[in-house]
Amino acid sequence: MQLQDLLYGVTIKELVGRTDREVNALTFDSRKVTSDDVFFAIVGTAADGHLFINQTVDQGTKVIVCENLPEIDNFDVTYVKVDNSSVALGIMAGNFYGNPSADLKLIGITGTNGKTTIATILFKLFKDLGYKTGLLSTVENYINDTVVVATHTTPNPIVLNALLRDMVNAGCDYCFMEVSSHAVAQHRIEGLTFSGGVFSNLTHDHLDFHKTFDEYLKAKKAFFDVLPKSAFALTNIDDKNGMVMLQNTKAYKKTYALKQLADFKAKIIENQFSGLHLDIDNEDVYFKLVGSFNAYNLLAVYGTAILLEQDKLKVLTLLSSLTGAEGRFDYIISTDNIIGIVDYAHTPDAVQNVLSTIANIRKGTEQVITVIGCGGDRDKTKRPVMAQVACDWSDKVILTSDNPRTEDPQAIINEMEAGVSPTNKRKTISILDRKEAIKTACHLAKSGDIILVAGKGHEKYQEINGVRNHFDDKEILLEQFNPRS
Repeated sequence: MQLQDLLYGVTIKELVGRTDREVNALTFDSRKVTSDDVFFAIVGTAADGHLFINQTVDQGTKVIVCENLPEIDNFDVTYVKVDNSSVALGIMAGNFYGNPSADLKLIGITGTNGKTTIATILFKLFKDLGYKTGLLSTVENYINDTVVVATHTTPNPIVLNALLRDMVNAGCDYCFMEVSSHAVAQHRIEGLTFSGGVFSNLTHDHLDFHKTFDEYLKAKKAFFDVLPKSAFALTNIDDKNGMVMLQNTKAYKKTYALKQLADFKAKIIENQFSGLHLDIDNEDVYFKLVGSFNAYNLLAVYGTAILLEQDKLKVLTLLSSLTGAEGRFDYIISTDNIIGIVDYAHTPDAVQNVLSTIANIRKGTEQVITVIGCGGDRDKTKRPVMAQVACDWSDKVILTSDNPRTEDPQAIINEMEAGVSPTNKRKTISILDRKEAIKTACHLAKSGDIILVAGKGHEKYQEINGVRNHFDDKEILLEQFNPRS
């Protein structure tokens, strides 16, 4: 493809050199540049791509997209100066792959909690409805039945557009995609054509990146601000920020709720470990998912399906048989009737959602034992709050490591302990080794008790000092439980 075609839609501040060049590939990694590639000099959190421009020219690149022009001494190279290299990357990646997002119905799901579950159930539902479907999620990416390993909640624009092109080539009609706040702020979804957007909720998270809750909110809202008139915007109006998302959108506005009047409404009739019994749009339906947070997720899925013009009764019938995403309220039962739950809950609100669900289901005599940690190199302000929430809703709490990354795991636990009130200290113990913490919870539990292992969910690793070691919460529980079939 020629550079002049790739530049369609890009706002250019200054252009030096020819645009009739053939382009082989796009990259923002200076180590991967080869002849005839376009190199994007991006100002990242760890490094500034502008520092590597001369290196990439030496490696043979003939096109540089940058925000600041260097001193030019090689006039065989084309320089494209733009306001934001990340924005240009998104637009040009779309052009390079033939703008695949316009060739299928792309639905984005954003919010603090529930993104993975909503996207995954939508993917399963639309496959069961007979459509060829794609999924872009935290856990796994799918192109119909083919698994593509996920490395980020939302991939970079080059990977993202390549995946969408593969979906179009495979005949996919729909793609359901998690849209993280990082992806919006870093312009990873720039240039994509969305047919709809779904908002789940907004709670305390990612303040290590966004710095303030207001900045976090603005990042989520920015996704809805750019939805086209032809798209729909579906929001949870039981969340206090639900209507904020719709303030400036051109999209067709729709709402869902359990507590308020909304376009899509549900009422919880019964909530047990066996599943949810809901009245959903005046239909009585049993679902396999558990908890009020999953009632919201199911309602978001249902509303999306109806907005995509699917048959109401067929949707509800198929939804009633579906399970959620791996590591989301994933529970097993031991031979002596101890219930173990693995959940990805890694925000104060998510931890409270899971524990309040358990509280609503428990009969009152059994213990709730929670094993919980907080990730390193992430938002530190939520650490004491998560420990406090766990203590308030549990009979015993074991504070342990999550993914410490480059931080001292004991220092993370100390910061969690700061949130434990004097009255809750007696129910709290700290065990640095996560495997030992889970084993201890199992040894403390008696028949009928409930163990929640929170924070890692689907993850099959523990990251310590940049090294990912195999670690699976559910695997460890199974070793302790010898569960019945």
